[in-house]
Amino acid sequence: MNISKINIPKIEDVRGNLSVIENGILPFEIKRVYYLYDVPAGAERGGHSHIEQNEFLIALSGSFDVILNDGETEATVTLNKPFEGLLIKNGIWRELKNFSSGAVCLVIASDVFKEEDYIRDFNQFLKSKNN
Repeated sequence: MNISKINIPKIEDVRGNLSVIENGILPFEIKRVYYLYDVPAGAERGGHSHIEQNEFLIALSGSFDVILNDGETEATVTLNKPFEGLLIKNGIWRELKNFSSGAVCLVIASDVFKEEDYIRDFNQFLKSKNN
């Protein structure tokens, strides 16, 4: 599956830790940054794949599960450390579930929003994998 966890450099200090994401840490140029928060109990986010865009997800606060599917294999990754993120390359279906209270999911994307880059129907996603 075309995913990997990446450790974000962490500067530890008795006054609090600092993590920095700069050019060279991710395998793409950052074009968009957004975050999900105040996700109600039981709600799900995601439910799509990207044709070209790559994304890097970080649990800045709290935790959540990322359910991933490449058309053949399904895997669940729990994110719960603000100094570790999940790189999801294009062609991977993702769903975000089980948000803890106060969870914040930061998403760093390789492109600006383009609706035509999304596949939002799972069956259509599976068909795209068989072409």
